[in-house]
Amino acid sequence: MKIIAKIHNDFKEKFGIPRQSGLSGELKSKIVFEPEYRNPDALRGIDGYSHLWLIWQFSEAIRDDWSPTVRPPRLGGNKRVGVFATRSPYRPNPIGLSSVKLEAIENTKDEGTVLIVSGADLLDGTPIYDVKPYIAYSDCHTDAISGFADPVREYKLNVVFCKELLSKVDISKQNSLISILEQDPRPSYQNDPDREYGMRFASYEIFFKVDGDTLTVTRVEIKK
Repeated sequence: MKIIAKIHNDFKEKFGIPRQSGLSGELKSKIVFEPEYRNPDALRGIDGYSHLWLIWQFSEAIRDDWSPTVRPPRLGGNKRVGVFATRSPYRPNPIGLSSVKLEAIENTKDEGTVLIVSGADLLDGTPIYDVKPYIAYSDCHTDAISGFADPVREYKLNVVFCKELLSKVDISKQNSLISILEQDPRPSYQNDPDREYGMRFASYEIFFKVDGDTLTVTRVEIKK
């Protein structure tokens, strides 16, 4: 398996990354191909597709052993299910699969042709093994059942972000940040309204508390 590209975005740590691809359409990511694969002919015709599949490496979850069962955070972190019934990063092979929207194709001087996508759930710098077109008539199954993931499909928090704190965030990143906070970055088994959480996003450290279905941003710090 060869790494053909890496993705770049504002997710600087695992905490806060959406639990599935497509949940935060506001956030844009850039796919930069490795020098060996910057031949523009390799992307000929890709502009005819609206969405793509990314096959990538769980680069922060590589381990020598594996467990046949895992504890998904959305089940409270205390119920075990089979690893192949989840999208847990802790797998025999650390491979991820994500569907993203192709927003633009840009020709650059230093990085060759890059892909701008939205809806990615990948950490900044994640290695990508392959890019494939999403084909609606075969890849979309409207009658699909999603197991334990179905009950939390519409789950979102109400985000309270006062103007004073929000103004510290670059205006081009504000909507992306709010959409990520709506998805509830916490592990679902943590439910302490007095606990303050910290999440790294772009060049910011975002601190917040969650009480019921409301997330309140408490502090914003600029990281160097």
